[in-house]
Amino acid sequence: MDGSIQASDRLTEREQEILVRLSGGLSDQQIADELVLSLNTVKWYNRQIYSKLGVNSRTQAIAQASVLGLLASDPSMSPQEHRRVGQRVHFTNSFDGTRLAFGIAGEGPPLVKAATYMGHLEYDWDSPVWHPLLEELTREHTLIRFDKRGCGLSDWNITDTSFEAWVRDLEAVVDTVGLTRFPLFAMSCAGAIAIAYTVRHPEKVSCLVLLGAYARGWLNRELTEAQIEEEQLMISLMRVGWGRENPAFRQVFATQLFPEATLEQLRALEEQMRISASPENAVRLEREMHQIDIRQIATQIQVPTLVLHARGDAAVPFEEGRLLASLIPNAQFVALESKNHLLTGHEPAWTKFVSVFRSFLNSNDG
Repeated sequence: MDGSIQASDRLTEREQEILVRLSGGLSDQQIADELVLSLNTVKWYNRQIYSKLGVNSRTQAIAQASVLGLLASDPSMSPQEHRRVGQRVHFTNSFDGTRLAFGIAGEGPPLVKAATYMGHLEYDWDSPVWHPLLEELTREHTLIRFDKRGCGLSDWNITDTSFEAWVRDLEAVVDTVGLTRFPLFAMSCAGAIAIAYTVRHPEKVSCLVLLGAYARGWLNRELTEAQIEEEQLMISLMRVGWGRENPAFRQVFATQLFPEATLEQLRALEEQMRISASPENAVRLEREMHQIDIRQIATQIQVPTLVLHARGDAAVPFEEGRLLASLIPNAQFVALESKNHLLTGHEPAWTKFVSVFRSFLNSNDG
């Protein structure tokens, strides 16, 4: 086979895009600005290009690319044309044989997202709730995420729903993909899982980003009798109303997650509940979440950590986010002006989240 075809097949679209700009004399910073990437990401791509072309410098890469005919791409192509991200779904077995589905999407250095219980690898991309976040997480990285046991494309027929099993599931996916070092992103209940994993594997996690997370589950907080009754009612509602055409349950659940949700988002949430987990699994997972207590573990974190939390979060109170940040040594805490537990892509808090998230990764993803 012709060498130029082999080399072209090995280079991704983004790598070819950067290679053309290298040949045009643009600096790494200019390439980053033009393609809306971070400087660290461009440098990572440069190393990938050099490796694939068998060279050690920019000059050698340009010369080799000229010989192989790889510089014919249009450098004016908008980066927006590359934003439809393809996802590859794979499976692995966890410690107890539970089959876990994991997805890989995007290009660039790896970024791992710990699993939450209301997720579905395929549906998430079409959901107005999750799509903006997935677009952001794959903007400069190869995103690795997976469906929690009992949810989505992972096994629903499970016996172990313990916190320990959740941590070991994250270990299984990371080991299967063969990752050596990466930033770890987690939301809500997954934050505690990410913290436990990071304490066990500090050499693997370059930095930790936690959004709407907490150190202690519902039952480990100082609750009033009214709050305990409220939680028992929520569990009962989940058992009878999860994923069904039940406006009353949808409104109660949505009020916690999306007090300012649109009708489209409410409908997407209802569909997400139906296809992501059975009522029985949802109740089992919710009960285990309420038992979480990683306050002592959190004090052992040794990697740069960013904690973000919405002031009006009804699902996880703002004070729980403040508590978590206070437990993690040198953690950076950012308050978001929102009432939503899961941020939407159209609110001011989203813009702040994106800005802080990118800045933190650019400074610590190495």
